[in-house]
Amino acid sequence: MFVFNFKEFECPFNCFAEIIKGKWRTGIILSLSGSPKRFSELKKELAGVSSKVLADNLRALENGGLISRTVFPTVPPAVEYSLTEQGQELSGIMDSINNWAGIFLNKGEAVTYTE
Repeated sequence: MFVFNFKEFECPFNCFAEIIKGKWRTGIILSLSGSPKRFSELKKELAGVSSKVLADNLRALENGGLISRTVFPTVPPAVEYSLTEQGQELSGIMDSINNWAGIFLNKGEAVTYTE
């Protein structure tokens, strides 16, 4: 049994798909692979994401153990997000998948599904 964001999965790949699902999670993970970032920095990098959607996705990734949230005792409080060890491992895997997809799609052999 695999668990992510309080959901249980029988198959590890289905759990992985849940982790990266949605429009913003891959961007968040890849953005944090370079260095820790504050909420406002992530919002700027992920053009078009609303504050609520970004906060929801950050919370899901934090609950799943892929990112950590550090609050600095300043006025106003500063919050920084970074990848955990598991998040760093996932980022490397996602880089490999991204490279493979770029090669595959540039060959013009991509399969298109239509109904």
